[in-house]
Amino acid sequence: MKINATEIRVGMILNYKNDLWEVLKTNHVKPGKGGAFAQVEMKSLNKNTKLNERFRSNETVDKASLEELKFTFLYNDENDFYFINPQTFEQINLKKNIVGEKGPLLSENLEVTINFHDEKPLSVMLPNQITCKIETTDVALKGQTVSSSYKPATLDNGINIQVPPFIESGDTIILDTRTMDYIKKV
Repeated sequence: MKINATEIRVGMILNYKNDLWEVLKTNHVKPGKGGAFAQVEMKSLNKNTKLNERFRSNETVDKASLEELKFTFLYNDENDFYFINPQTFEQINLKKNIVGEKGPLLSENLEVTINFHDEKPLSVMLPNQITCKIETTDVALKGQTVSSSYKPATLDNGINIQVPPFIESGDTIILDTRTMDYIKKV
């Protein structure tokens, strides 16, 4: 399916240069001189290489036709993540490299969307927001807001993020899984 370059979004799978590419970052730029373009960072799903590409706003790209199925996360071991289809009760396992860096965010019974291309699993899409617990964080110092209003924190799944100074160890927060940013305290 052809789409305009301005419609490219993070997480999309594109058919480009005889390969399947997952969009990691996209930035739409309108320079003062010349035409607008989309600066897109992509990762090859087959070769595991990265590519930075510029698409003019009037160009079209081929979006891969994917089958999106809902699955529930069950558990993981040292090599694989295991999911079950809630309708058919079919169980599948995906290698850690397919799940990628979002693997630690998976929790038991979390509903995810798995993209299939020609019946081969390509990627896992998590819900946009998930609830996490703060394991440890630094103590906010008074008067430190001049330099930065965020402080480092470690979640219970081992991921490091930046949080506002009023967040303390043991707090429950909502995290944006697309950008890995703090959204709000629960």
